[in-house]
Amino acid sequence: MSSATLEKSARPARPARDRHVTDFIALAEQVRAAGLMKRDIGWYTRRMIRLGLGFALTASMFVLLGNSWWQMLTAALFSFMCGQAGFLAHDAAHRQIFASAKKNEWTGRIVGNLFVGLSYGWWMNKHGKHHANPNKIGKDDDIAAGAVIFNPEDAGKRTGFGKWFAAHQGSFFFPLLTLVAIDLHMSAIKRVFNRDEIVPARKAEIALLAVRLIGVPVAAFLVMGPWISLAFIGVHLATFGVYFGGAFAPNHKGMPLVPKDVKIDFMRRQTLMSRNISGGWWIDRGMGGLNYQIEHHLFPTMSSKNLKLVQPMVRQYCAERDITYTETTLGHSYVIVMKYLNRVGLGQRDPFECPLTAHLRSAR
Repeated sequence: MSSATLEKSARPARPARDRHVTDFIALAEQVRAAGLMKRDIGWYTRRMIRLGLGFALTASMFVLLGNSWWQMLTAALFSFMCGQAGFLAHDAAHRQIFASAKKNEWTGRIVGNLFVGLSYGWWMNKHGKHHANPNKIGKDDDIAAGAVIFNPEDAGKRTGFGKWFAAHQGSFFFPLLTLVAIDLHMSAIKRVFNRDEIVPARKAEIALLAVRLIGVPVAAFLVMGPWISLAFIGVHLATFGVYFGGAFAPNHKGMPLVPKDVKIDFMRRQTLMSRNISGGWWIDRGMGGLNYQIEHHLFPTMSSKNLKLVQPMVRQYCAERDITYTETTLGHSYVIVMKYLNRVGLGQRDPFECPLTAHLRSAR
């Protein structure tokens, strides 16, 4: 027996990789081989130019219409542009645009703070936890109890009006969305002025937020006067909340919750708790790629441009391994979310058949 053979036999056996892990590695290698993980600076540059032109058009309407109630249309257009800017900041936060982490960071910070009015630092902290453990109780802040509850166990803690509201919270889904923009702005302010938290580039975030959150109302007052400007701000906040919140809500709300002590492999953790939205190019554009939520969670650094292209590969992968792949229309997703919220508010467990539970049972 050769010395090489003896040396090889003497090495401790490496533990076999979990099949689920190796399966996902194989998928990732296929995706990379197809070139779908490559960044496309040109595509994002064109997207930024379109975004800039959109804001320029909005500013032109703002000035030309002046003291007119037609400014409510400007407010709605402004909300749409802010939502589009938010999607771009989201991509930058996931390092989809540049190879340089610093360039992505400053793109996300400038676009997010200046055009959307949210704190990039707050967003990164909150969204990072969500991607690591989507819909996991105690880990994902997106399902933490607040005005709305997502965990049936929290329903029993409410009393009086809070208990009644929780039982009907699904019916208030769209009215509550009108408050999303206010919540984003308030969370941003709290974050940047909280000295107990480390906020990178705190001064820059404060300056950018000040321009956005103070400059817009002041400009509206100067151009429109007090009453129309108040209506303008109200319409903008409401429509922006509905648009931005309505784009994020279908992605995970109403999908299975993961108990805090349950561990799931990466593929199933990201797939079973996510929902895709079908509908064609207008859904792609309107939701900024968030409609391919399963693919985004599996490949968070992939350009949103390529999510549609990788979808057939992911769908086939899931079918071959009997992993539930959830996709529905935008309207149906809202119905699912509203029904889910009402049943959770009543404290009912397992409000829908849980694909997570089915997979865990089949794995035994």
